[in-house]
Amino acid sequence: MNAEAALYGPIEEIAKIDAKEAEALLSDLGIVEPFSTRHSAHGIFCSRTLNLRSISAIGYDMDYTLIHYNVMAWEGRAYDYGMANLESMGFPVEGLHFDPNLVIRGLVMDKERGNLVKADRFGYVKRVMHGTKMLSTRTVSEIYGRELVDLRKESRWEFLNTLFSVSEAVMYMQMVDRLDQGAVPAELGPLDYKGLFKAVSKALFRAHVEGQLKSEIMAEPERFVEPDPELPLALLDQKEAGKKLLLITNSDYHYTNKMMHHAFNRFLPNEMGWRDLFDMVIVSARKPEFFQMSQPLYEVVTADGLMRPCFKAHSGGLYSGGSAQIVEESLGIHGDEILYVGDHIFTDVSQSKVHLRWRTALICRELEDEFNALAYGRGLRTALVKLMHQKEVMGDLFNQLRLALQRRTKNRPAQTLAATKTADQELTELLQKLLIIMQRLDQKIGPMLEADGEDFNKRWGYLSRAGLWDKSHLTRQIEKYADIYTSRVSNFLYYTPFMYFHSQEQTLAHDSYSYSAPVINGICGVGDL
Repeated sequence: MNAEAALYGPIEEIAKIDAKEAEALLSDLGIVEPFSTRHSAHGIFCSRTLNLRSISAIGYDMDYTLIHYNVMAWEGRAYDYGMANLESMGFPVEGLHFDPNLVIRGLVMDKERGNLVKADRFGYVKRVMHGTKMLSTRTVSEIYGRELVDLRKESRWEFLNTLFSVSEAVMYMQMVDRLDQGAVPAELGPLDYKGLFKAVSKALFRAHVEGQLKSEIMAEPERFVEPDPELPLALLDQKEAGKKLLLITNSDYHYTNKMMHHAFNRFLPNEMGWRDLFDMVIVSARKPEFFQMSQPLYEVVTADGLMRPCFKAHSGGLYSGGSAQIVEESLGIHGDEILYVGDHIFTDVSQSKVHLRWRTALICRELEDEFNALAYGRGLRTALVKLMHQKEVMGDLFNQLRLALQRRTKNRPAQTLAATKTADQELTELLQKLLIIMQRLDQKIGPMLEADGEDFNKRWGYLSRAGLWDKSHLTRQIEKYADIYTSRVSNFLYYTPFMYFHSQEQTLAHDSYSYSAPVINGICGVGDL
């Protein structure tokens, strides 16, 4: 059948037949069927519709975006250096070790109370750890019942935006324990939790600024960097599709060159180097200021990093500092023609979105473990939802009988004539029976709720959720600022540079199909939770 003849007939039938033929051809060619990858831990997930064909330039952050570090190795050494600095300042650190499972991205440090909290999308606190001890639900309610997490109050709340926050949070929570134990020497002065946080931040900042940590990584990159052979190929596809690729990182030139050479060059074809991929490279960008204001621009002109001032960037150039406005002017591209990809919700994603209206992609490596944990815990969640439906049905019946009894005690008729004529004792006995059933359901539901999410993290549960029904504060930030999000840049390899990402339908509480009544053990429920 020729191509023209194939177009006659109902288009939906033609599309179905041709799709099967294309799938068969891909299979014969050994090309992975796209949908199998997209519905997996390596999927790219869409919050706001994004058409890659309308994107002219794609900018990338480096650390934990193009370069993924082994968290135990990188953050473990950052912790070691930070703790050594704390010890030199007089803090008691003996016996402490790095525990990356103590915290997860998206938690919030309460610097006034020495707590680490997990909040839902509205800012209500759901779980709390004081020092390294998890607090009970009742204690959480007593402490935070009237308070909301407000990230705008930076003097109090510190959001764990990225995996770089892990070492700092672990250090702080462990030192809160030492402060509570009275182990912090008096000569360090009267320290409250906020003052302790400043000391921890200073110690970790010194570890980064003094250069010991990065020197160690540059000396042994294979120890710290997790290789991803597909990553350079994904960027090569984008470049060959006509996208201008940019590298915009806060790391300095020497560190950037070493890391990119290690992660890219061995996987590129035809003796290409990592610089050949990018139309522009900007190091020491000083994000988020890079997106907010104009800064001096310097061109890196020698292999050893010698720089000279300049006022305009050119294609193929290597620069230090500057601003996003300079990038736009140099490329002749503005706003939503640019996609910026980074791992830091504030520094990379929200600032480029808010100030420049760039399109945004968040890299969150933990999504792979989260996706697999959600799949593994599906059976538990299904059983839990069923029990919750049963409790809701029982609760609704209980409330109707309670209302009938209440009306009768006030010498008013119940909801129906039959209910009005029913003896008080019969109503009371049935109420007691339903109450016992609900209490027994609670006894079963409680431990299951506690276990939900343990496959991801035993203390904090899922990254994306705050309890069974609601989204976490992290998920709210992602939905607000990231048009798409995924676990690693190489996932773009399975989507092609021409992909049209469309967001899922957003359901509303009053949507008609939200009220389809489930049937549980022969009882019609009151709503689809």
